[in-house]
Amino acid sequence: MKVTALLEDNLIQDLIALTGGKNITESLRIALKDWIRKEKLKNIANDIKQNPLSLAADTKASYIRDLNRK
Repeated sequence: MKVTALLEDNLIQDLIALTGGKNITESLRIALKDWIRKEKLKNIANDIKQNPLSLAADTKASYIRDLNRK
């Protein structure tokens, strides 16, 4: 998708320097993907905070560890 945006030069220079992108397009792609990933993680964390996970009383830690190792 082609997009036109008016952004300050220093913002673009910082963006390229911090992302290590080869050009503005690649730098924007890197920054947007990173921001989206972080926002999704925040949303998941908030969901878990509002509705904590709960395990059955008879669930053992060793069972959970074995599941995580698979």
